[in-house]
Amino acid sequence: MMTGKFQNSSQPGYWGPVTATLDWCEANYQFSHFIAEMANTMSNIFTILLALHGARMMLQEKLPKRYVYGYIGVALIGIGSFAFHATLTFEAQLADELPMIYVVANACSFLYDSSPGFSVTSSPKGRILLASSIVFDILFTLSYWMYRNPVYHQVVFASLMFMIIGRVTYLLRWSEWSNRIPQSTKNSITRVFWTGIGLFLFGFFVWNVDNIFCPSLTGLKRTVGWPTAFFLEGHAWWHLLTSFNQDTLKACGSYLMSIGQSYLALCVKDSPRNYALGFSAGLIPYIRRVQKVKA
Repeated sequence: MMTGKFQNSSQPGYWGPVTATLDWCEANYQFSHFIAEMANTMSNIFTILLALHGARMMLQEKLPKRYVYGYIGVALIGIGSFAFHATLTFEAQLADELPMIYVVANACSFLYDSSPGFSVTSSPKGRILLASSIVFDILFTLSYWMYRNPVYHQVVFASLMFMIIGRVTYLLRWSEWSNRIPQSTKNSITRVFWTGIGLFLFGFFVWNVDNIFCPSLTGLKRTVGWPTAFFLEGHAWWHLLTSFNQDTLKACGSYLMSIGQSYLALCVKDSPRNYALGFSAGLIPYIRRVQKVKA
């Protein structure tokens, strides 16, 4: 059994000293001269594979390309996070954190686009939302490059998430579209979306436990040894819990939220009768086309 000692996190590996504004509780370069944080790095493979699965199912069901791009964006977040935790360089940190903002801002703009049709330029509202999203992304990128405070990134990300939650709640309960979406469909969207939110928040809780109790957890990791100590890497659990979903708790956070909001957006912009939830291997949800969308 691997029971290696914890290496001093200040000792540089292949990528040199840490230049990122964040360094997590996991010991640096403990198992490889080329990977700074092994557990936090490898846990992103789950995120990437799940996002690619979501994109594949969207393509298989011939759903609008805008939703496929969303999953590709999540896969890019996973790749950026892999690079970030492997190197702990600021450039790789940006490859992780900037796509997080881009993807969530993009999802937010799609939820606010209630005009019929799926081309982003098919309506004045769609064009305004697209332009606003691009301008927002550019301004945030420039401001984050100059003001390198991770709390700033977290506040902006959380604000966008609250906008999505508010919009989903409004569309399901009080909007003009709420009355034409069958209750069973609204129940499915609510269950999937809020399961994703719950997993996302639990992942955030574990992440903060990892940060706050790092010294105690580090001592516990030394006691239990490896590979058991991998299960005590809280930020790695954040990657796992915020990547997927399941029907009543089988698959994980961002994936489920994405399924829920995409399903709702399809019902708003088209007939709800055209779509339903399916499950890959009886476990992982996806949006299934029931009827061909009319041109």
